Amino acid sequence: MPNLPLVVTVGSSNVGLALISQRQFLIAGMALFLIFTLIVAAIIYALRSFASAEDRESRYRILYATSTETEKKLASSEQRLRLIADNLPIVIAYMDRDEHYSFKNRRFAEIYGSGENLQEALPPDLYEETKPYLERAFAGETVHFERGMQRMDQECYDAITYVPDLDEHGKVVGLFVMAEDISERKRHEESSKLATLMYENASEGMMVTDSEGRILSVNPAFSQISGYASQEVIGHLAYELTSSHQDIKFYSRMRQTITHTGYWEGEIWHQHKNGDHYLVSLRFNTVFDNKGNPLRHVALFTDITRKKATEEAIWKQANFDTLTGLPNRRMFNDRLRQDIKKAARDQLPMALIFIDLDGFKTVNDTLGHDFGDILLKQVAERLLQCVRNTDTVARLGGDEFTVILSELKEPGDVVRIVQETLHSLARPFQLKHEIADISGSAGISLFPDDGQDAEVLIKNADQAMYLAKQQGRNRFSYFAPFMQEASQMRIELANELRSALKNNELRLLFQPIRNLVTGKVEMAEALIRWEHPQRGLLQPAEFIGVAENTGVIAAIGEWVFGEAAALAASFGNDFKVCVNKSAWQFRHEAVGVEHWLELLRGQALSPCSMVIEVTEGLLLEANREVVHRMQSLRDAKLQISLDDFGYGYSSLNFLKRFKIDFLKLDTSFSDNQLLCEAIVTMAHKLDIKVVAEKIENEAQLEILMAAGCDFGQGYLFGMPISAEKLHRLLISQ
Repeated sequence: MPNLPLVVTVGSSNVGLALISQRQFLIAGMALFLIFTLIVAAIIYALRSFASAEDRESRYRILYATSTETEKKLASSEQRLRLIADNLPIVIAYMDRDEHYSFKNRRFAEIYGSGENLQEALPPDLYEETKPYLERAFAGETVHFERGMQRMDQECYDAITYVPDLDEHGKVVGLFVMAEDISERKRHEESSKLATLMYENASEGMMVTDSEGRILSVNPAFSQISGYASQEVIGHLAYELTSSHQDIKFYSRMRQTITHTGYWEGEIWHQHKNGDHYLVSLRFNTVFDNKGNPLRHVALFTDITRKKATEEAIWKQANFDTLTGLPNRRMFNDRLRQDIKKAARDQLPMALIFIDLDGFKTVNDTLGHDFGDILLKQVAERLLQCVRNTDTVARLGGDEFTVILSELKEPGDVVRIVQETLHSLARPFQLKHEIADISGSAGISLFPDDGQDAEVLIKNADQAMYLAKQQGRNRFSYFAPFMQEASQMRIELANELRSALKNNELRLLFQPIRNLVTGKVEMAEALIRWEHPQRGLLQPAEFIGVAENTGVIAAIGEWVFGEAAALAASFGNDFKVCVNKSAWQFRHEAVGVEHWLELLRGQALSPCSMVIEVTEGLLLEANREVVHRMQSLRDAKLQISLDDFGYGYSSLNFLKRFKIDFLKLDTSFSDNQLLCEAIVTMAHKLDIKVVAEKIENEAQLEILMAAGCDFGQGYLFGMPISAEKLHRLLISQ
């Protein structure tokens, strides 16, 4: 500053002072203006900053409120989704790549428990089964499979679906898991498979139609029975398969029944594709919709043509004579009782004619049984030609025939018919190249004069017939009271029978029974004989009837059993002895089972060694006493044999009921192998052994063995022999 001038002012001046003051004020004012400007600017900035902050805060408040609302909505939505998931009937879960579940609905816990990962939720074997499907899903594949497992001791099935969850790079980060319990569906499928299997393989024909009867479906058995393939009948009406054997009224009643009840069962004839007619057992059932309207008809049917033919053959065999085709004794007795009831109701007389052929034995002995059979057939034909359509001609057996003349309005009709019958029988018979001359003797009993019931009428007609024979044959005789003298003779025979027991005049012979497979004698039938002091050796037919009528049969039966048991002890426990038990004993007294068991214990003999033979007619009665006494035999472990099988059609119903051990096949069946096979098969199905009786020749034996008979007896194997000879026979074999 040396170059600056130095100015020194001394004193004062108003002008200078004013100038200085003015400058200072100007500077101060400018400073104040600048400060004010800064303050204003600061205020404006501050105000602007405050407004911006408040705006941001307002926006923050709006954003927060929006975010909170969104969170609430998300929470509500999640809650709803959780509620939906928990109430779904299927399992919903989410699994990460470590196989941990980050989400599980309530159904998951109910089925798989509280497992947090797949290994905890499944048994080890099931986990190993599931692992391959899991790997495919984590590889990016949507997987569906079914899995079986045990739940609550039941076999259950689940349908599993794995859906991959991909991130933005397409990488699988987890799996959506869905599982549905399909156990019920599986059971239905299995049931449907079984139903289809049964439908396709059933032996019964099955057909499904619509409500109008138009065929919708048939099974293979239908085609096999009818001959029609399914495509040939589907769309056709079911009635087109039926036969003309039934008329329109039959089908009308059938349809009405189905309409009202939804069900029909019966037998109906159908026509095979080849034109043949066959009988079926048919059942119709209706399937209704939810409104109760018919929706479908289901028909099940079985071809029973052969069964009916077999039943018819057995029924005819049981009720009709196989040789002549006439009613046999069983059918005759039944018709006689019916005609007696009808005659009593209508108050009209009736007659019974008992006919025995004269000279028939001579024909049999000289020409042979074949010619004898031809003769019997021709006799049956001539008898039928001599009577009315309302009358009954029957063959009781051998050469004995009966005729029932019902509703007699004129007494002279009896004489006319009998005379015409005898004249017809007296005419020569052409038997192939031979001529046979025979005649007939007839006895007549009238209802109600000569008897009120069948037994009395038969007995009186039989007595009248014997009188006609005694008078010279080829004639007839009415029953007369003096014929009762024959009854007196029977009483005398009964008294002699009582003495026979005391005098030890009764004997036992044994008819060997062979096992048709081994040929060994394993059983024997005990046969009674009477060593009469005057008449010699009497057969059972000569005195058993008298014994039954007088009650002596009870004592005889006890003697036979005791004697047979004593002799059987020597034959060994494995050998069986058959003892005939009279039907009279079952009807009129209690069977002495306890006494029999005491006898067997005394002989150290098993009850199984004794076989009690009863006749088929006894089972037909099937009253309370008979049932009780038969049961007492079963309880005692005694075996039961049914004799004379084939005479009663009702006996088939009682074979199983009475637990029969042996069935004795009547010799009349031996000429029909098919019928023999049917009876033997039926018996074997019921666990019954079959014994063929009265085998007389090799031809009969061959048929019976082919039919499957277990045992056989008859003159082909030998005559009845004594106990000593039987014992030697058993030792020799």
